[in-house]
Amino acid sequence: MERYKIIKEVGDGTFGTVWRAINKQSGEVVAIKKMKRKYYSWEECINLREVKSLRKMNHPNIVKLKEVIRENDILYFVFECMECNLYQLMKDRAKLFSEAEVRNWCFQVFQGLAYMHQRGYFHRDLKPENLLVSKDLIKLADFGLAREIISQPPYTEYVSTRWYRAPEVLLQSPMYNSAVDMWAMGAIIAELFTLRPLFPGSSEADEIYKICSVIGTPTESVWAEGLKLASDINYQFPQLTGVHLSVLIPSASEDAVNFITSLCSWDPCKRPTALEALSHPFFQSCFYIPPSLRSKSAVTRTPPSAGTRGALEQKSVRRYSGTLPNFKPASNLPPAKSHTSVATGVQRKLEINNKDAIKNDKFSNAAAKPPVRYRPPARNSPTSTYNGKIAREVSETAETLANMTVGSARVPARQAVPAPMKAGGWHGQPHLFLGRSQEIQPGRTFSRKVAG
Repeated sequence: MERYKIIKEVGDGTFGTVWRAINKQSGEVVAIKKMKRKYYSWEECINLREVKSLRKMNHPNIVKLKEVIRENDILYFVFECMECNLYQLMKDRAKLFSEAEVRNWCFQVFQGLAYMHQRGYFHRDLKPENLLVSKDLIKLADFGLAREIISQPPYTEYVSTRWYRAPEVLLQSPMYNSAVDMWAMGAIIAELFTLRPLFPGSSEADEIYKICSVIGTPTESVWAEGLKLASDINYQFPQLTGVHLSVLIPSASEDAVNFITSLCSWDPCKRPTALEALSHPFFQSCFYIPPSLRSKSAVTRTPPSAGTRGALEQKSVRRYSGTLPNFKPASNLPPAKSHTSVATGVQRKLEINNKDAIKNDKFSNAAAKPPVRYRPPARNSPTSTYNGKIAREVSETAETLANMTVGSARVPARQAVPAPMKAGGWHGQPHLFLGRSQEIQPGRTFSRKVAG
């Protein structure tokens, strides 16, 4: 840790404290997470879920773990530094975000989630505090509660902050999956539109009451499994009809309201997956359209990242082209290295090895066959002689036609049609997307308790 100079503390949670620091050698600003409990072996450190999951993932929308340091039985995680988290952006904001801003952030988050779920992990603790932002870029962070999808239940009963906790977890289901991340994203998107939590419950029972008051009490046809879970713990749902989300989120478009409604479905099976979410009409303006297919009135659109593009093509959902602006493809990253300090009592693992992620990358194009290149026939072959003769005849005919005159005027040669101009992504021209912005109406304020 002597290589880092602490600048200031930026966060304090249940499991650790986060500092902003600077690398004395390179001058790079980083975020260092100091764990509160002590670790007495290096094996114990590298087997932590946060370390194991992040070592397997390398994506522009997932925060990068740069280094793990164990010094005097204290564990430090060194991450890339981001400007702030989503909650910090919301808490002091006077005006609502435009729908274009919400769409851009959410599109990136779902790309990171799709990548993460494809690699067999789900986050379990999605909330605005765990979404880090730097300008137009957003990244998933804090994988301390991440779980492998293939791991055996029963799972931990308490996961995520209560306001973003899925109903199946609130009802103590021992079996749940990546659909809990989708519920959390529905609540987060609604909060981005209104700057207020959608389900601000003060306890587990109050949380279910708040959910029922918004989306209505579940019935046998809506979520039979949920009624069984409630019966198992002797819980009785309050009988409420709910309200249409457009009433609670007046600044959101119809597509946005439909999207949030689908994410906040009682039945986990009825929520879209992260991959399916990317093809929702809410994100239609994020799909990239090649210049040759654009109409004159087409709006410039933002393409997805390369990794997600490959996944979407595999799933035959949509075909994309290009990469998101300011994103560096994973293939251009420098090779990971492993170093061990000779200092007594200090163990380090520098630049977390991403070989597993690269080796197991389902989206890799390494297996793709090289394109077949055209090879002209040999000079003396019958085909080349025949083609040469035709070429000469065509050239002579073209020259004759070019010199023909009609009356006293020469027929002008056709001018070449200029190639269509390429339009930049919406990041360069934010005025192309018009979103609503209005003052927040005075009303009840909520205190936020951060867990995990």
